[in-house]
Order: sequence, then C-alpha cells, then structure tokens
Amino acid sequence: MILDDKEKLIINHIQSGFPICQRPYAAIGDELGMSEEEVIQHVSSLKERGIIRRIGGNFSPEKVGFFSTLCGAKVPEEKISAFADVVNSYKGVTHNYIREDEFNVWFTFIEASVETIETNLAEITKKTGVTSIYNFPATQVFKIRAEFTVK
Repeated sequence: MILDDKEKLIINHIQSGFPICQRPYAAIGDELGMSEEEVIQHVSSLKERGIIRRIGGNFSPEKVGFFSTLCGAKVPEEKISAFADVVNSYKGVTHNYIREDEFNVWFTFIEASVETIETNLAEITKKTGVTSIYNFPATQVFKIRAEFTVK
C-alpha cells in the first residue's frame, strides 16, 4: 500500500502519543501543521484501507480485573483465513499471528472472566471445526512497546 507523506507523519506521531484531550485530532493537526479535518480525513482513510486497525488505549488487564491468555491453534493451511476471521470477530482478541509450526495460529484473548474465555474458545472450535486450541492463561504479563517508524 502506498502512503503519502502526511499519512506517514500521522502514523508515526500517534503510535505512542495520541493526545488525551477534548479535540485530539485538532491537537494532532496543530502539532503536525494540518487542520483537524485533514487529520480526520487521513485517519479515516487509513482505517478504511486497513492500515490502522484500531485507535485505543492499552491497559494491564489484571489491574482492572480482567484475565488474559495466549492461545495456540493447529489450523489446516486452507482454513487459516476463515479461522482468523472467526477469531477476529471476538472483541477480546487483541491480536493474532501465524507461525511456522504445527500450532500455526496464535492469538491473545482478554476478557472479564476465565469462563468467558473458555466459552469463547469452545464457540471458536464449534464455528471453525478446529479442535486443537491450547489455552495458556497469563501468570505474569510482560508489556513490550512496539513502535514502528514508517518511512
């Protein structure tokens, strides 16, 4: 996908510094020399094109009474896309990725209870036919800051 210079500037700016204020897009515009409307238009376009997946805060699940888990699934190659679509339909899924291994699709789940996670995993199995999904509940959470400079 081709990004223009302003889109690159916006992406680089908002990854870890999204302003918390009444008009965040105006604040971003002021900092980057653009109008509020221009920033909103660019961000909307980036979201529509699937370049920006979400804009939102990150929090430590355990500190607000939630539970997190890492799941690994053994998914036949031809089912990976459909499986990912089902997994991604759950709001508690924060991200997923493919690995070159027998258990080739990994994803994280955050929910208000362990039971909700288990229920959702059972639903995923029923909807996809994928029966080998390992559930590794978090015993210790490590947060890494992933920030990528778009050039």
